[in-house]
Amino acid sequence: TVMAAPMTNDQSCFFALALGVSFLKCLLINAYHSTDFEVHRNWLALTHSLPVPQWYYEATSEWTLDYPPLFAWFEYGLSHIAWFFDKEMLVVQNLNYASPATILFQRLSVIVADVVFFYAVKECCKCLREDKGKDLLGKPSFILTVLLLWNFGLLIVDHIHFQYNGFLFGVLLLSIARHFQNRHFEGALLFSVLFNLKHIYLYIAPAYGIYLLRCFCFTQSNADGSLQWRSFSVVRLVTLGTIVLSTFAVSFGPFIALGQLPQVLSRLFPFKRGLCHAYWAPNIWALYNIADKAFSILGVKFKLLDINKLPKASMTGGLVQEFQHSVLPSVSPLATLVCTLLSILPALFRIWHRPNGARGFLRCLVICALGSFMFGWHVHEKAILMAILPLRCSSDVFCIITESTYLLGLIPLELICEFVYPLTVWQKTFPFLPLMLTSVYCALGVTYAFIRLYISLLTCSDNTKKIKTQ
Repeated sequence: TVMAAPMTNDQSCFFALALGVSFLKCLLINAYHSTDFEVHRNWLALTHSLPVPQWYYEATSEWTLDYPPLFAWFEYGLSHIAWFFDKEMLVVQNLNYASPATILFQRLSVIVADVVFFYAVKECCKCLREDKGKDLLGKPSFILTVLLLWNFGLLIVDHIHFQYNGFLFGVLLLSIARHFQNRHFEGALLFSVLFNLKHIYLYIAPAYGIYLLRCFCFTQSNADGSLQWRSFSVVRLVTLGTIVLSTFAVSFGPFIALGQLPQVLSRLFPFKRGLCHAYWAPNIWALYNIADKAFSILGVKFKLLDINKLPKASMTGGLVQEFQHSVLPSVSPLATLVCTLLSILPALFRIWHRPNGARGFLRCLVICALGSFMFGWHVHEKAILMAILPLRCSSDVFCIITESTYLLGLIPLELICEFVYPLTVWQKTFPFLPLMLTSVYCALGVTYAFIRLYISLLTCSDNTKKIKTQ
């Protein structure tokens, strides 16, 4: 008989952390959930009950299917397990249906899907160079495991608010790990699958495209690090293209065959939702909005503007809709696209001319994620996770979290917003003010972090010794 090798201390610690956070998730099964719970219940119902040609046309619920087809198939698969818990959750007409069995199933589906995230974290830890002289608590792999598995933003968004971000980020982190391990075809396949699960990852696609073209399709560099054009591999490019196109064919192919591609795309990119989400993401547009608000107040006070001619302040009304700025030029989807592209171009230029291996790719990916968060159209607060989680895998994270003065400022801000402001006379007149102040304060921090990370990317040396590749 062959005896199984005993687990090392590192392995035991990893499984203890994974098991512990899983127990915590189970305790949150009956916690508050947002409207996204009903969103996903509706998607379970429509993919299970309706033929495929109706999936992207069904509109009984306001929460229509607006994820790529591969995620629709994921919901379709889950629906067959949901049938054993409560068949009524799979009826499209049962809006806002939330029986105990339905809650249990949907919560457990997120918890079980997080196994992908656990595996990805484990693979990311293998890419770190360990110092054997350090104790367990000081090892980079232990720190990374804690930062990822016990990320409270992810816990709140997935296991209270309700979504499947852990599963999706697991695919992303596994793709990143495969590139560090020089398994580039696998990394490309995983990202292609990820993009067809949730199209928000389009924002980091440029980092993948430039990195794979520069560091994989071109097989050699000159002694000074510049590109050696003769080393281009047509076979590698064609293979990568085949992987990507095959994934898209499986995902979108049936809907292209049905002539429904325009309908699917109209669901995936609904530009009429407005520049900002009802709860402002802490990005450049939060600062832009507050500047516009300040200018309009000053303009009215000094009689430079007519209050009756100013647009209604719908941007602070808590509604998801288009609105016009009062003083500053209103921002269009095209303007946000241009700003986003301009914000990531220097990072893409850097990894093309001085790639710095997978480490440079990771930094560029984080910059692309942050650039889209800073300048994108209708950005949700939770989109910051697309930058935060990959950033955990980079040594740059330790440069950012040491800004203690700014972080300490969050304490009085929250005390004022949660305890002092509700007692003031402004609570009924300006109910949005605490959220606005929080968004603006956090926007300043995110902007600072974005600049710091950019400086780190553009000034880093071509030293890759800190990362172990296989």
